[in-house]
Amino acid sequence: MPKDNKQLCKDEVYAIVGCAIEVLNSVGAGFPKEPYEHAMAIEFKDRDIPFEQNKSFELKHKEQLIGQFETNLIAFNQVIVDCKVEDRINHHDRNQLINQLKISELEVGIILNFKRPKLEWERVVFTKQPPESEDEEHEDESDEIYDVENDDSIH
Repeated sequence: MPKDNKQLCKDEVYAIVGCAIEVLNSVGAGFPKEPYEHAMAIEFKDRDIPFEQNKSFELKHKEQLIGQFETNLIAFNQVIVDCKVEDRINHHDRNQLINQLKISELEVGIILNFKRPKLEWERVVFTKQPPESEDEEHEDESDEIYDVENDDSIH
């Protein structure tokens, strides 16, 4: 694992953001989220980015199946892609993505908001292992790490 959580899937996230910007420029802002999900799949295909659509995961309680949830897109077999069309990415969106990361056992997700002409996005990292540090020793390897990043420098 990289020493810094910000390095987890960094190149993959920037490739996904590039696809989202292309989709937003082509389709326009403010439509329902489903067309953006379909357009992202088309953009992934055009750029030879491996992806899965509508992958189901089991939701369990005490090892018993209580339901299923479905992710709309997983890119590079590593990053959950969550398309939104809302005023702002909020705490509920982040929590929802963290839950998806926990259940899917993936560590990185990205929320893309297509509400406005300028893309709003956040990268969410959820991992059970803290980043390695040469200066620190970690006694409890089961600590959960949650990190959010957005980058306004990408247009």
